[in-house]
Amino acid sequence: MGTASDIKLIDENNIRLDGRGPDELRPIKIETNVLNRADGSSFIEWGGNKIMVAVYGPREAYPKHNQDINKAIVKARYNMAAFSVDERKRPGPDRRSVEISKVVSEALEAAIMVELFPRAQIDVFIEVLQADAGTRIAGLTAASVAVAAAGIPMRDMVVGCTAGKVGNKIVLDLSKEEDNFGQADLPMGILPKSDRVVLMQMDGDLSVEEFEQATSMIMKATKRIAQIQREALTKKYEIQQKEQGE
Repeated sequence: MGTASDIKLIDENNIRLDGRGPDELRPIKIETNVLNRADGSSFIEWGGNKIMVAVYGPREAYPKHNQDINKAIVKARYNMAAFSVDERKRPGPDRRSVEISKVVSEALEAAIMVELFPRAQIDVFIEVLQADAGTRIAGLTAASVAVAAAGIPMRDMVVGCTAGKVGNKIVLDLSKEEDNFGQADLPMGILPKSDRVVLMQMDGDLSVEEFEQATSMIMKATKRIAQIQREALTKKYEIQQKEQGE
């Protein structure tokens, strides 16, 4: 964030580099049932992001000393493929992927009815195949769909979105250039039915007024994204019903 650049990220008419207005989302497409061997799976295209998610469980937590007698353990593993970025990334986990895995695990645990599955474990694998800014919130959004597709009871879906500051203006859903050269980035994860915040991080500086504007933008956008999630799951159900009827 905040790197000097000659790129004009937003013009005097509030038009951003990719042609969007300040409160417009990038195109979002979600599919389910993309992996036959997973209990639940999803694939999301969000802008230039392409992310695959697989969910396994609930199953007995192993090793046994990791078990919680009161609830299931949610373990998310976020990983960026070496070829997902312009400059080849070193394979394997790094500090960033470990941190994102932790916050995504906690966000999903807040949505899943973990108390129904004592001593169990739910594994969520998030693989970023192509990165284009906002991978953590796109992965979280897709992971929530994959968990629901696995038939695991949830209080609500988790919806992720970002807002940030670009050219001294608050905008929604940062692009790659805005993420690299903007002034602030605020990713959030929301349970849209209750507006409960289950993930919030910030890079850069926002005033109180800018922060309130950014969170308001995100809250409105998550309602739209939640509808895309529901449509993906409804489509899955309709396909299953059609297959059973044949």
